[in-house]
Amino acid sequence: MAKRIVGVDIGNTSIRAVELLDPTGANPTVERFHQVPLPEGAARSGDVLEVHTVAAALKRLWAEGGFKSRSVALGMGNQRVLARDLTVPRMPLAQIRESLPFQVQEMLPVPVGDAILDFYPISEAETDQGPVINGLLVAAIKEAVMANVTAVQLAGLNPVEVDLIPFALTRVHMRGDAGRGTVALIDVGSTTTNVVIATNGVPQFVRIIPGGGDEITSALVQRLGLTTEVAEQAKQSLGILTAGVAPEHRPAIEVIYEQTGQLLNSLRNTLNYFVTSHPDEQITRIVLTGGASKLRGFASALGELTRVSVDTSDGFSGVRLSKSPGQGGGTSEGMTIALGLALGGAA
Repeated sequence: MAKRIVGVDIGNTSIRAVELLDPTGANPTVERFHQVPLPEGAARSGDVLEVHTVAAALKRLWAEGGFKSRSVALGMGNQRVLARDLTVPRMPLAQIRESLPFQVQEMLPVPVGDAILDFYPISEAETDQGPVINGLLVAAIKEAVMANVTAVQLAGLNPVEVDLIPFALTRVHMRGDAGRGTVALIDVGSTTTNVVIATNGVPQFVRIIPGGGDEITSALVQRLGLTTEVAEQAKQSLGILTAGVAPEHRPAIEVIYEQTGQLLNSLRNTLNYFVTSHPDEQITRIVLTGGASKLRGFASALGELTRVSVDTSDGFSGVRLSKSPGQGGGTSEGMTIALGLALGGAA
């Protein structure tokens, strides 16, 4: 029997899930997807704050969405997770993981006992000190991971994998020919922006930037005295395009432009850092995803600032869909993180 797994993406205002049939096969199939709302304050940037509230939402998600599998792949990707370059002597992966607590304390913002550590190998090389493996150290705050896992268990589900969200996004948007060359994948969410630079689909560099679309909305509320609803509408309708803007809209445009400029500069600096530290790998294009990336003028501004061509991606184009995968409600837009988690959860 083909294996099934459900990728679960816990956001600020909703939980999204995608059930995948035969996730490790040549043609994985999306069987169903669904989302349910979360009460305000139950989770923030992927961290579960109210375990029992999130568990109740997960039970509702399974009941409404009709998911058959109870095996769940979860994702982490916020300021409580880091990924950094790490080179270690060549040895079996299990031994590398066992040795991490003794060699990475200086790289961590917390005591090593408070973190969950993993190593993602990228390449091998020969040095004067002998053979080495180049890779990425992935570290997450243990408390944050366990809160998410506990919520899933309280809902009667089986967490089989906790994955890095940037890796999940790479699986979705850089499948096959889409991942050829050195590509920067930038996913702009409501509170977090994920940057993954991959060569031929293999992640080489990961940065998780705190900040996204919600910061623009909050600035409009605080500086112009708008309600959150009106601020969100202004953000979506105006964007950062200044041509032909009526005078009464200029204060809002200035706030949006200023906040967006900070994120754009951070993205440019991040890409420049990669190019400087990896002189043999030049970024050929940017793949832009995430709900906040749809801000009017954002893609063109990013391309002008970085001088790299910017494309968008339909995350579901690389998988097959069953006849009615959304029969429980919802649409595929915004489901790409859950899809990527499912793709990696059965590996």
